Amino acid sequence: MTTQRYFIELSYDGTNYHGWQTQPNAVAVQEVLDKALSTVLRQPIETLGCGRTDTGVHAKDFFAHFDVVDSSWFIDHSAVLRSINAILPKDIAIKNIFPVNAEVHARFDATQRSYEYHIHFSKDPFKNGYSWELRDKPDVALMNKAADIIKEYTDFSCFSKSNTQVKTNNCKISHAAWIVKDDGIVFQISADRFLRNMVRAIVGTLLMVGKKEIEPEAVRAIIESKNRSNAGMSVPAGGLYLTNISYPFVGKR
Repeated sequence: MTTQRYFIELSYDGTNYHGWQTQPNAVAVQEVLDKALSTVLRQPIETLGCGRTDTGVHAKDFFAHFDVVDSSWFIDHSAVLRSINAILPKDIAIKNIFPVNAEVHARFDATQRSYEYHIHFSKDPFKNGYSWELRDKPDVALMNKAADIIKEYTDFSCFSKSNTQVKTNNCKISHAAWIVKDDGIVFQISADRFLRNMVRAIVGTLLMVGKKEIEPEAVRAIIESKNRSNAGMSVPAGGLYLTNISYPFVGKR
């Protein structure tokens, strides 16, 4: 029998999970999702995600794909969506499921990924785990100068977690900027791909600029060194959100 491939679009609060990818001795989003899909569709389901998120990182938009032999359930896929969401915990939500061609891949066919990192300056119990509280406000204009410099480069070894097994540390950043929002600031960044821990390391480095510990131009030497120890700290995971994944066959949302 032939199989049918489906894309599933979801969002999740990463607070209670050790990232997206299933792993031994820790609860991950993928594990919980696969169990719910297998229960509702009454067949073993193994999803493959558009990428990884670290422990505690949130996803406002995330895609995965899975293959099934029996697709009769899709006739009433709205009811299936409700059933899956009903048994998933409240911190994971399925937004859509749709069929795609068999060769389409959630990870390799993504053309752009976007993240946001949220920082606030006044104590707020409702932002715990969802934004990082800083006491002193950094210089946003200086950080944006440094962000523009980052966009000139493609090799981001200096922002990658050590001992990461990837073929290349090259990424094409199309957007990187800080915006002022309510009682805080938000860093927005988009690229064709990201290295493990890359966004949190970039934010930590830009904050060094914003605190006037280094000049914006010093970011060039950090990037060109390709040495993680020269870059800034990795900021806490709770302020980071995967906000958008782009595919050539999925319309803008």
